[in-house]
Amino acid sequence: MEKTFNLTRRDDGIAILTMDVPGESMNTLKAQFGPEISEILAEIKSDSSIRGLVLISGKKDSFVAGADISMLDACKTAGDAKALSQQGHVVFNELEALTIPVVAAIHGACLGGGLELALACHQRVCSDDGKTMLGVPEVQLGLLPGGGGTQRLPRLVGITTALDMMLTGKQIRPKQALKMGLVNDVVPQTILLQTAVEMALAGKRAPKPVKKSLVNQVLEGTSFGRNIIFDQATKQVEKKTQGNYPAPAKIIDCVRQGIAKGMQKGLEVEASHFAELVVSKESEALRSIFFATTEMKKETGAEGASPRKVKKAVILGGGLMGGGIASVTTTKAKIPVRVKDISEKGLSNALAYAYKLLDKGVKRRHMTPAARDNLMALMTTTTEYKGVKDADIVVEAVFEDLALKHQMVKDIERECGEHTIFASNTSSLPISQIAEAATRPENVIGLHYFSPVEKMPLVEVIAHAKTSPETIATTVAFARKQGKTPIVVQDGAGFYVNRILALYMNEAAQLLLEGQSVEHLDKALVKFGFPVGPITLLDEVGIDVGAKISPILEKELGERFKAPAAFDKLLSDDRKGRKNGKGFYQYGASSKKAKAVDESVYGVLGIKPGTNKDAKAVAERCVVQMLNEAVRCLEDGIIASPRDGDIGAIFGIGFPPFLGGPFHYIDTLGAANLVRILEGYQSQFGNRFEPCERLKTMAQENAHFF
Repeated sequence: MEKTFNLTRRDDGIAILTMDVPGESMNTLKAQFGPEISEILAEIKSDSSIRGLVLISGKKDSFVAGADISMLDACKTAGDAKALSQQGHVVFNELEALTIPVVAAIHGACLGGGLELALACHQRVCSDDGKTMLGVPEVQLGLLPGGGGTQRLPRLVGITTALDMMLTGKQIRPKQALKMGLVNDVVPQTILLQTAVEMALAGKRAPKPVKKSLVNQVLEGTSFGRNIIFDQATKQVEKKTQGNYPAPAKIIDCVRQGIAKGMQKGLEVEASHFAELVVSKESEALRSIFFATTEMKKETGAEGASPRKVKKAVILGGGLMGGGIASVTTTKAKIPVRVKDISEKGLSNALAYAYKLLDKGVKRRHMTPAARDNLMALMTTTTEYKGVKDADIVVEAVFEDLALKHQMVKDIERECGEHTIFASNTSSLPISQIAEAATRPENVIGLHYFSPVEKMPLVEVIAHAKTSPETIATTVAFARKQGKTPIVVQDGAGFYVNRILALYMNEAAQLLLEGQSVEHLDKALVKFGFPVGPITLLDEVGIDVGAKISPILEKELGERFKAPAAFDKLLSDDRKGRKNGKGFYQYGASSKKAKAVDESVYGVLGIKPGTNKDAKAVAERCVVQMLNEAVRCLEDGIIASPRDGDIGAIFGIGFPPFLGGPFHYIDTLGAANLVRILEGYQSQFGNRFEPCERLKTMAQENAHFF
């Protein structure tokens, strides 16, 4: 059997321990490595000629990317998970207890268990490469660092910094790591090993005290001050998680107990908390999302088809969407883009938009001005169809008007090559209708981005009946290069995401008209786990946009999509939401950080807010509409699988990740239970709540999606 750890000895007495997991592109820590490491450590202890040890990775771009997540799914009980954490503690404690100096030489990803391994070494040096990132992202999987990280990190970089890293899961760049004392040195990759060897030869050194801000020095120096830090952190966490995620509170408790009662006690608490989190339903849901997205990265989106290479893209329309799409294409995908707009103003908007986003990177010192300018040089503009002939893909982001989109298809077929893909960023028009104007309908596809483009991770790739598999595969690969998570959906009004969102929003509107206050509605759904409430979302997206989509959905999909008539009153009062500073909430200089409701909106709608119903009941009524419609989309073949439906809802509209997505959540609730709830509402409010056929069948057969 090939070994993962190989020990070589140098003439100067330094031994190099290289970690290289056979047959994998990245190093991950696995349970079965324990005995192998212990054996090597025993060998090192018994060899008096070894004066120091350097730990390095045999992979070209990663140190250790973390622990192997699939190990956790193999844990049947909390006891199994606890044993896993304790085994890590034993090995890392042995490493730390070596009497010779141990140095970690870090290049590439050093995350989770990888950073915990590095923390157990006496010193750390990392490369100054852009690929080098350090962090403990376990919280994003509903877990905590279970290999001693909650104990070693605060002792090294200070409590406040360590909590910030563990509670956000953020990744630290080399320069930051040096400044915070996470590493002892940063050097070019070419001399990384040599520097680590020199550090080992120089012997063990007491770590330099971390430079803390005055406030942190005062607070971290006394038990009274530390309690203030822990209490503040707990308050912030509760506000952010709404009590839906158990991991952050447990992370704080591990640090608190470890600092108060010592390392040994801290490690015991860490192993227990880690075990409880591994078997929690929240972590299980978050891990299922991780596996689903990993699995999707390997798929082309079209069985048996390979993507063509995209060397140049054209964006039609320099508005907010066009500017955003152009920007992610140049900065993330590094593909040259030509933006075409009828007016110079649109073009300068698109350029300014991209520049502003890149300049943030320069201001934060993540990027040099020269790198920013090189990326900006990838974007060119035109008001006529010039310099577009060699485009591999054209993304159309013009006004939602079918005649206009037909004109665009004809223009592109005339001006570009026979293989050029025409991708429409429409949010509601069926792609088959857009393709009617094409002589090459196999090249026409939908590519639906969400606003703001640079922040929202999802895109829907929409195939109509005549779209070729190669067009699908090329578009999926293009979206991935832009840093997006694409899901392939079939053509139909509203596609998947907007279709399930529309019923949820309509129900919130109905509740508003029944006398629930704006704040109460938004708070109820944030408490349920959505990032923002439905009314805030309507203001953000634009009340006018919502009004445009509703009739299209109603015409194609039927009565249940009918939006409340009262909403026309908002538009006749010129309320479009944030974009024109007039909506449900107050905007403008006078409005403080916490947005206030514009109370005059109630008068416009002709309602008076009455007594607020129970928040859980309010949330349930909106959410079951979304769940029912998600199953209908699966039934209609709009989405290919429950997995795609979960990913689409989480990344497209912020469906609560700890619930695993609509389909995972239906499994948790039980189909029979959901049908009962829907039928209860149906008898009260009418047929818009009628459960779909597939749900009824599943309820009878006690079936599950997963």
